[in-house]
Amino acid sequence: MTFFLTLVAKKELNKTHLDTVCGILNRSFSSAEFNWLHEGKAAEIQLPECINDKIFENIVSTIDKDRIDAFLTPSENRRKKLLIADMDSTIVTSETLDDIAGELGIGDIVSKITARAMRGELDFKAALTERVALLAGKSTDVLETIRNKTELTGGALSFVKTMKKNGAICVLISGGFTYFTEHVADLCGFNYHHGNILSTQNNRITGHVEEPILDKSAKLSFMQEYVLDHKLNMSDVLAIGDGANDYDIISKAGLGIGFHPKDTLKKASRNHIRHGDLTAALYAQGYTETEIIQK
Repeated sequence: MTFFLTLVAKKELNKTHLDTVCGILNRSFSSAEFNWLHEGKAAEIQLPECINDKIFENIVSTIDKDRIDAFLTPSENRRKKLLIADMDSTIVTSETLDDIAGELGIGDIVSKITARAMRGELDFKAALTERVALLAGKSTDVLETIRNKTELTGGALSFVKTMKKNGAICVLISGGFTYFTEHVADLCGFNYHHGNILSTQNNRITGHVEEPILDKSAKLSFMQEYVLDHKLNMSDVLAIGDGANDYDIISKAGLGIGFHPKDTLKKASRNHIRHGDLTAALYAQGYTETEIIQK
């Protein structure tokens, strides 16, 4: 099976970079064999077979200083039919629960728990329960405040809308709250969204999350259900996220991408966006500049 090696720059991709990569490949390749997906930003070269991890890691580490990402994907079934995306620190720039806590003056306490959970050091359910308990009795007005402040990650609109236009089913699955997933899904054009339900009563946060809690295993279950319901295969899936809670979906998807991933997630896939925005996930599938919906 042939493979594509795709390079995507945050700032500039030039012939020197392409020549350097050809040298690492240690084959009779030349930079002229690269196909530009976006002149000066993204290019691909088709390989007769998959290169080994050592060579790929050498490429990644060599071009890293110039803020260039590399992706290695099979040529077959390159453009995915199902997108499974995390929300916090992936489709949006921040952790919405941390933002709520920050607005309420307990940001330092909650963000430390969040960071440990995303690194896989704490059980997700226990960490979520502990953090939400700290919100007990607070006005639900804070939810609207944070919703209005939440920003989409660069390239999020182009990423979702381009995949959707090309026939992909787009699903937002988050360990965050449905109050936010509904809003973000609507903004970006996701077909479906799933999240945890924050319990409220009389315009106050109760300090509880309604069961069942959506965690790492629930994310995987949702992904498997969408695959079955739409008569797809796991090879048809692109899964993207940033933390330990996304490990299972990224490791089992046909194309799993860590988005500025925590260390624990890096082992789930060889493909990561370390420097660029979410449009890099489109270039990794072979989309060209003219095919990407600009937003």
